[in-house]
This record gives sequence, C-alpha cells and structure tokens, in this order.
Amino acid sequence: MGMTGEWSALPSANSLWAATAEPARDFPVFAGEHQADVVIIGAGYTGLSAAHHIAQSGLSPVVLEANRPGWGASGRNGGVITAKFRLSFRQIDAVHGRDMARRMYEIAHESTDIVEELVSEFGITSANLTRTGQVKAAHNETTLRAAIDEANWMTREMGSAEVRILDRGGVREETGSDVFVGGVLNPGSGGIHPLNYLRGLADGLARRGVPIFQESPVMKLRRDTDGIVAETPRGVVLARQAIIATNSYSDLTGATARLQRTLIPFRSAIIATDELPRNLAGKLMPTSRTYTETKRMMRWFRMVDNRVIFGGRGAFGKQDSHAAFDALRKAMVGIFPDLADVPLAYTWSGLVGMTLDSVPHIGRLDDRTLFSVGYNGAGVAMSSLMGRYLAALVRGETPELALLDARRMKAIPFYPLREPAVRMVAGWYQFLDAIGQ
Repeated sequence: MGMTGEWSALPSANSLWAATAEPARDFPVFAGEHQADVVIIGAGYTGLSAAHHIAQSGLSPVVLEANRPGWGASGRNGGVITAKFRLSFRQIDAVHGRDMARRMYEIAHESTDIVEELVSEFGITSANLTRTGQVKAAHNETTLRAAIDEANWMTREMGSAEVRILDRGGVREETGSDVFVGGVLNPGSGGIHPLNYLRGLADGLARRGVPIFQESPVMKLRRDTDGIVAETPRGVVLARQAIIATNSYSDLTGATARLQRTLIPFRSAIIATDELPRNLAGKLMPTSRTYTETKRMMRWFRMVDNRVIFGGRGAFGKQDSHAAFDALRKAMVGIFPDLADVPLAYTWSGLVGMTLDSVPHIGRLDDRTLFSVGYNGAGVAMSSLMGRYLAALVRGETPELALLDARRMKAIPFYPLREPAVRMVAGWYQFLDAIGQ
C-alpha cells in the first residue's frame, strides 16, 4: 500500500522549537517480528503518554512512528497549556446540563495537571514548564462584556474563584500593548517548550525499556485470530490491541486514514521574532503568561527567551504559507507597534485537528482498536491526558469520558468539500473581525 501523505525529517523546517531543542535520541527502525500487548501508532503526546500509562499497568506497549518523535503536531504547536475546550463550559451547561459541564471542567483541569506530573515524573527540566496563567485580551467593549460575563459565570457555577477581571490598564501592564480594552486572567494555564517536552517523554520511556521505533510507518492494520497485526515496510507487530494516535496526520498511510473523516485539518501558523533588545523585552509581556485575543480568528502570543511568539489559524493548503506568515506579522505589529522593525527569525506551521462538535473524542473503532483525536487547538495538555484514558480503556475500565466519548463522534459530511468550506468560514470570520463585529 502506498503512502497517502508526505513527510520530512524535521518537526518543521524553520521552527524555533527545532532550533532550540535538546538533541534528539535516535530510535531504531522497526524490522522483523515483535509481540506486545498494545501497538501504538504515533509517537506524539498521545502515543507516548499512552505507552507510559500502559507500561505502568504492567502491560507491554510498542510505539511505531512514521517519522521521528515530535515530527507532527507535538513538535509544531505553540506550547500553550490551557484548561479549556473550544466549546465553553457555559455552552456545555446550556446544551448538556450542569453535571456534564462539571465533568468537562474536571477533565480540562486534569489535563493541565498531568503535564506537570509527566514533566516531574521524567525530570524534563528543558521543557521550561510554567503555570503562570493566561490572559484573554478583549479587542472591543462587546467582547470584553462577553468575557467578563463568562468569567463571572465560571466563578459562580464552576467555582473558579481565582479568575480575575482586568481593566484596560491591567491588560496594558500584562501585555505592554495599548490596543485592548480589558480582559480576563485565568489561572492554571501555562507555557512549555513543546518539542523538549516530547523528546523528554520519548527519552524517558526509552530509558525505562519501552520500545519506540522511528521511520516505521504502519502501512496496514489487520485482525488475526488472537488480536491485531500492524504491518510496517520491514516487519510486523503482533498485539492484542492497537491505539491510533495520529490525529491530524492520520492520512499518512491507509492504516489510519479512516480517522480523517472525523476531522477538519486546519493549518495553524506561527512566527517568532529575533531576540529583542533588553529594554523592549522587559516592556512586552513582563509576567511571562500566555495571551489570547477575543477575535473570531483568534491570535495568541507569548514571550520565550526574549522573543515574541505569535500564532493563529487561517493558513490553508498542505504547505507553509507566506501569506499566512505576512498576515500574522501584520497582526503582531498592530498589537505591538514596537516590533515593526524587528526581523522574524522563525516561521512554521502545522495541522490542528478540529471536530464538528468542538471537543476531542476518545474510544474504540472496534473491539481491538482504540483512538483519540480532535484536540481543537488545545492539544498539549489534552493529548497528554488522553494517553492516561487510553490506558484505562486498554485495561477494560470505563472512565467517565463525558462529551469526549467516541460514541458521540460524527463524521464530516461532504468530506471532499471540507477545504473550501473551511476557507469560506474563515473568510467570513476575518471579515467580521475586520469590521469590529
């Protein structure tokens, strides 16, 4: 079976994370025959967390990665950790009830906590994990009122007592920018060096004897009498169960391509400046939090090693887009005029897995195959947690998955039209943002 996607050796050709990461361990290419309790396809956060928790259970996992660990979204993302879903808790409450909203709130906070647990468990100091919070900065009075109303609801109904409302001056002190009219500070969120986190997990698992193989794409999954067989170009793994942990990169081979019909891949672009002069670096984002804005085509930003990192969705196609990077730079300078003459040092992009109902999904494709997909832009924390839940499912347990239960998942209708549909919706959002709606 031929490949249905393309890949290269690096997480991204011009990524800040690739340029500043700890050296990568070389893993072997899989060959021959191997037996395991669970074969895991994909060595991103989901797959590696699953391998860790499965091994802790006394079962034997083996991880097969088509490229190198961290090549996909786990090495390309912005390193922002948030206890949220794209669907707000208030929306969940309105549609599904208070109990469901509370359970989703618990899951979201468990996801941020597990990142801290894994960093500690494996001693990944190079991950540079922070838990200083995130500011949602409002670009007009309408969105500020909505953000404050949401924050007040969270405090009243979910017990988020530490949420703080910021006025215009408070957001100016936080960001160093005059363009926002106010905002909300959410505790518990944070930032991380995503590729160092990923490589720390992979290295730690390897040191504990968990088999991880790179450049070993699974070309075919098939059932046999005793379990499931994962075929690679140079060998096979015989396992009782399989986990597909490929998310938006599920189209790389036919073995995982069926998951693509549950996702809308949305390209997210990121830029990073040259190191800023000390006086300017001290002025912008001095608290080292992460920041988002309230526009529909949301941008986010953070300061890392005296560089401004600025990202957002809106790039299209299968490759990096100069137009998307130019648009990000224009938006960044609009917020931070002092950066107008600061060169960009890095530009890169990757795919975000979006779902129809705006939440991830985890569960079984059949009695032998499990999966977790669709992190909707909040994958660093959530995918780390889904590894724990996948291990529970492997053991035959039934964790309370709430809206994440795969039985709630819907396929994308008119799947071949997904890319033009995404372009149309994004264009409409960009228009509304431009006119201040």
